[in-house]
Amino acid sequence: AFYDVITVGAPAAHFQGFKNGGLQKLLSRYETEKKSYSTAYQCIYYSPENTAKAREILSMVAQLQPLICSLAERLLLQAQQRCGHGLQEALKSLEEKTEQFVHSLKDELVKNALFALHTARPGYMNKSQISNRPETHVTQTATSDATPNQNQSREPNVVVCNNVSGRETPPKNEARQPLKQQDLPHHEEYDEEEWDRVWANVAKGLNCVIAMVDKLQEQDNNNQESAPDQALADVITSHSPAADWREQLSPLVAALKDCVKEVAERACRSMTFVLLQEAACSTPSGLQLQQRRDTVFSQALAALACGFVMRLYSGIEDNGFMRQLHTVGLVAQFESLLSTYSEEIGMLEDMEVGISDLHKVMFKITEAASDDPNNLQPTVSGRRDHYTVEVPLPLQTFQTLPDEVRQGKLLQVFPVLFNVGINEQQTIAERFGDISLQERINQKNFDVLETYYKSLSDRIPLENLPSFHMQPDVKELLETLGQNVVTKKKKNVEILWLAGAICRRLNGIRFTSCKSAKDRTSMSVTLEQCALLRDEHQLHKDYFVRALDCMRSSRLAQGEGAQWDDPEAGSVANHKPAPRQFYPIALLLVSSHLLVV
Repeated sequence: AFYDVITVGAPAAHFQGFKNGGLQKLLSRYETEKKSYSTAYQCIYYSPENTAKAREILSMVAQLQPLICSLAERLLLQAQQRCGHGLQEALKSLEEKTEQFVHSLKDELVKNALFALHTARPGYMNKSQISNRPETHVTQTATSDATPNQNQSREPNVVVCNNVSGRETPPKNEARQPLKQQDLPHHEEYDEEEWDRVWANVAKGLNCVIAMVDKLQEQDNNNQESAPDQALADVITSHSPAADWREQLSPLVAALKDCVKEVAERACRSMTFVLLQEAACSTPSGLQLQQRRDTVFSQALAALACGFVMRLYSGIEDNGFMRQLHTVGLVAQFESLLSTYSEEIGMLEDMEVGISDLHKVMFKITEAASDDPNNLQPTVSGRRDHYTVEVPLPLQTFQTLPDEVRQGKLLQVFPVLFNVGINEQQTIAERFGDISLQERINQKNFDVLETYYKSLSDRIPLENLPSFHMQPDVKELLETLGQNVVTKKKKNVEILWLAGAICRRLNGIRFTSCKSAKDRTSMSVTLEQCALLRDEHQLHKDYFVRALDCMRSSRLAQGEGAQWDDPEAGSVANHKPAPRQFYPIALLLVSSHLLVV
């Protein structure tokens, strides 16, 4: 199971071509166009990170607000029943979700968007225009009580707001009376601290509820510790209105719910404004670019779903693996052999964005309706900002899963991409071109892999991870990989070697790809198989090249160069892959059959 590799062609929009580059370059150009477009059409530009954050906040608010209200009602129900243990459990859940709600809105984007929304309103725009005009008379732009019979004097360059239907535009043959500045609707000044106060009221309301619950339980404990002759008085007190827990908690809970509602409404308005600005700034090329991104993502998602199902079935009886799966998640390492030359630059740019978008995918394991193969197929649901892949398992298999997984906990995957070009085109790129794209991708994804390892080591005992005979610990492998990522070296295939070894040590899912998952991919996986036989299963170094030729014989036999001496056999003895083994001369004459691993 540790040796499984999924071979897949590079996720890319081949049908759209790469004349203008791939997704990474096109997205950068698109954002530049949006900035200029926003200036021309007076809309506000928000970066992709901000718009993604806005969608995330809207989703979080839509999920947490009703949940907080239901937990508040549950708290009141437990208070009515005077159940101390149930009251504490309900309070704990309410406190956790409310803190999550407050934390999700603790973002400068919400505050800035509220101010932007305030300044974009017609009243504010009118006030700004008035303050900048030296004349006494101005034209009314948008009022709530305007009627078609009102006579107005109109200046030629005034923008009319909120008059889409034209009902507020007076007939041309009617005379228009000039309006003075004081006739316009009053627009309050924006209080920058207002959002902070409203947002903080939620936390204050929660603290009041917690304090009241503690007070009620403390009084109840004191009553229970009273002398026996006070029993009658306790009974009377317990039925008095002053001692009714629900009545004492209801005003505080209602205040908390009102605060949550007000914050949710303001946050939703501001984040919707951000998304509307994005739509207003979009250029006509945005739709085609989104289509390209969806095309690339669908290919990457299909590969990831395949790899996840394979890894799940192979490790379902491993308690350590299942614990890692629902506690931290799995790393999915994509090994790419694309060159940074010509069209393959665009493919690599497509692949980078597609693999990065996989972080929006979560997995959920469910119980299949039956053992019919049609009922065991994964299904995808959700929207672009969040996808859930449901993986149904047979009943007997499903019952063996940990409770967290059976209860529907979402499982996370951390995608990483490492690329090293190995063909002749990469040689040209290294001598005369630019390989900064490859260097940036490797550095960025190394940081992701390192962060995942730190999270894993903090929450899972490293003794549960698989061990190998010839490899040092993961920390040492990561340090070596970090050094190789920043080292200027031509065709540094040791980056792929180390990344693959780390992924296997971390119970990860491995993918290998080139342009079509045929030639370079098959050379890579066969070399990896031989290396594993040598390192883990005592294959003698003298038989390494012969074993490699045997694995490639069905492909190499079709070319005359199948028999070649390897001048770099010494690097094999040192447990390092030789570039020629990745890409032998005979590879130019191989067949087009896909190697299945």
